[in-house]
Amino acid sequence: MKGLTGKVAVVTGANTGIGKLTVKYFYEKSARVILACRDLAKAADAIDDIKKQCEDKENLGQLEAVHLDLQSLTSVKACAKQLLQSEEKINILVNNAGIMMSPYMLTEDGYELQFATNYLGHFLFTLSLMPKLIRSTPARIVNVSSEAHKFISSIDFDDLNWSKKKYSPLYAYSQSKLANVLFTKELDSKLKRNKINDVNVYSVHPGCVKTDLGRHVAKQFYIPGLLWLVETATSYIFKTPEQGAQTQIYCSVDENCANESGLYYSDCKIIKSSAAAQNEEMAKKLWNISLKMVGLEENYNPFK
Repeated sequence: MKGLTGKVAVVTGANTGIGKLTVKYFYEKSARVILACRDLAKAADAIDDIKKQCEDKENLGQLEAVHLDLQSLTSVKACAKQLLQSEEKINILVNNAGIMMSPYMLTEDGYELQFATNYLGHFLFTLSLMPKLIRSTPARIVNVSSEAHKFISSIDFDDLNWSKKKYSPLYAYSQSKLANVLFTKELDSKLKRNKINDVNVYSVHPGCVKTDLGRHVAKQFYIPGLLWLVETATSYIFKTPEQGAQTQIYCSVDENCANESGLYYSDCKIIKSSAAAQNEEMAKKLWNISLKMVGLEENYNPFK
């Protein structure tokens, strides 16, 4: 892997877990790294901690935090506008932020929380930054998905907000992660149709990682002592954040995948996604519906 001197990377949800480890790697490789986070105080703490860990290293990059609340389309637009104005280029975009198995909730825009946070906000964020990414080639976009996308066979376009059926935190999470893979596939297709070269897009499964992402899981099935049991078990069978960050780092910078795009990765290699995730018609339909949900015109073209 080459150094990243002169490169600019944006990482969402970067103040903890695999996002923070990804930022640290880019920083050590001399990149300018922007932490796009909902909580700027936590982002500042993460920056201080990363700098402290790297005190004895040379040729470090730069770290900066910007506010991004993926649950708010207004916030997504404001953050993208800020980056378009402040950054001369963006070479790497890692859509890392996410929540898992949260209780039922609608965002301020009226969308189911997990779908909005894990997918829809990143959809708008990516399209908003696309002109800058295109002018910064070679550029890479990494969408963090999950093997949980295989738990469902389709996107429920008739009830994306779970207003007609009983809410399932697990299946809502799975639907948002299936959307990530379908988005990657359709984005790659549109880049190629618009003859955009050297902008590659990847979806990744980081593995089962011991982070605070699973904080809602035990609460869904509360039994005294269950949280302790889950935490103890995961310390033995789950990946560490360092291990979990490796695939998104690989797709962000490694020369071995420089000519690959639109594919699904785990453990730093291509693996097969579900049949639903390879459904071209579903990917196109999701794209068109997503445009409407975020308030963009049907003929909106971020590839000009």
